[in-house]
Amino acid sequence: MNISVVIPLLNEQESLNELYNWIANVMQSNSFSYEIIFIDDGSTDGSWDTISALSTKDPNVKGIRFLKNFGKSQALHSGFKEAQGDVVITMDADLQDNPEEIPELYDMITKEGYDLISGWKKKRYDSVIAKNLPSKLFNAAARKTSGVKLHDFNCGLKAYKNIVVKNIDVHGEMHRYIPVLAKNAGFAKIGEKVVLHQARKYGKTKFGMSRFINGFLDLVTIWFMSRFGKRPMHFFGLIGTLLFIIGFCFSLYLGIDKLFIETKGRLIAQRPEFYVALTSMILGTQFFLAGFLGEIILTSKRSKERYSIAEKIHL
Repeated sequence: MNISVVIPLLNEQESLNELYNWIANVMQSNSFSYEIIFIDDGSTDGSWDTISALSTKDPNVKGIRFLKNFGKSQALHSGFKEAQGDVVITMDADLQDNPEEIPELYDMITKEGYDLISGWKKKRYDSVIAKNLPSKLFNAAARKTSGVKLHDFNCGLKAYKNIVVKNIDVHGEMHRYIPVLAKNAGFAKIGEKVVLHQARKYGKTKFGMSRFINGFLDLVTIWFMSRFGKRPMHFFGLIGTLLFIIGFCFSLYLGIDKLFIETKGRLIAQRPEFYVALTSMILGTQFFLAGFLGEIILTSKRSKERYSIAEKIHL
């Protein structure tokens, strides 16, 4: 199979038929063998009924329905797990991503040898204040922190080699950082393509300003995971050891001072150095234990999915 199109969605019933027809026309005109995997992330508007009807009409349409809204990352994870195409394309269901980009994305993966191509919505039709400006700030911070030189990390239109999506773990809200996850997994050839951005035709956006706050928090997480995810002891253990040494040095000083130097009758517990030593040694021990526990946790494998599937179609 040439292409798997993975489409997470939440309450996008109005756009699904149009999106399906658009994708199917592109695939058929380019003689691609394909599958379209819709992941219904807990919709309440009848989106699943539309997906079911499309799957009855076309066996290339497949569907996954979550029991409730688990988030875009979990939806992508389930879609990646089922994708069979040599190239996997992700796109949003709101008609803001253009399926006409798919053939060129496919060629960049198969002919130019890229592991991942990320779309760049250079000209956007979003609100400048509510979405455009925060997005630019977010992308600048992501580039600086991750070392991945992309203009638009959060663009839903991306193309991957199948091996890439099978070897990354998209969880929490890490869908924004899939290129970084791919880089950390060893897939270094990451490219970018300017893609068309279209104004939303139906409904309203599901994302608010809170997504940028969450995005920056996730950025801190992925920075830490990139540098210390495989060896948490290198971070927590180092800080813990330094704090413990500082506390021990203060304790040693207080002991020597008490035994050999005039202290003018002051009790050790009345001196500020005592509390510095006590706090440093306690914190140092806790940091060291955190690193030790992190190493133990890494040895255990995730055995439970982070979402619950109600039903599937053709999968």
